Amino acid sequence: MENVLVIVHLFLALGLIGLILIQHGKGADMGAAFGSGASATVFGSRGASNFLSRSTAVLATAFFLTSLALAYFAMQSNEPETVMQKVAPPAQVESETPSAPAAAPDLPSVPEVQAPAATGGDVPQVDK
Repeated sequence: MENVLVIVHLFLALGLIGLILIQHGKGADMGAAFGSGASATVFGSRGASNFLSRSTAVLATAFFLTSLALAYFAMQSNEPETVMQKVAPPAQVESETPSAPAAAPDLPSVPEVQAPAATGGDVPQVDK
């Protein structure tokens, strides 16, 4: 039902576009008033404008009604409201937590390094 309504809505929109583009503006009537052959049309001298304006009004009314119907169908859908509702909650993982914090392991001791003697060795003396 909703897909059919979308297709009808699309055809109504295309029909409205076509009818609006076919109609003449207010400036086109000025040339017709001085005998440019407007009375030789299919609908008569004023019949085309009445027919086109009435058919445009009918199509516009149908377009608005299908718009309201599509909005109503969109409100009735059972889709999640947000993206986060689509995501399943993560599985509960039981982790083993220690009751007391474990003591830090003992670090190995670092042997002391002997500094070279000030009066001899490979390190040159720096005068202050």
